[in-house]
Amino acid sequence: MEEPRKDLLMQVDGMTCQGCVTSVTKAIQRLDPGATVEVDLDHGRVHVTTRAQSVEVARALDAAGYEARAMTG
Repeated sequence: MEEPRKDLLMQVDGMTCQGCVTSVTKAIQRLDPGATVEVDLDHGRVHVTTRAQSVEVARALDAAGYEARAMTG
């Protein structure tokens, strides 16, 4: 049975430009290809709708070179 999609809000440090937005989006979509990702560079936040757990998303972002932690989920 598939996990239901959930909304996660992540604080992600180290994002500074559009290239970071692309890297963050790709890292999350490698984990869950069906995930939707919205990046707020000004506040360093990423809103994700995904089947993955917040800890999995944080690990994927950490591996991509960003310090990430869940604000929700």
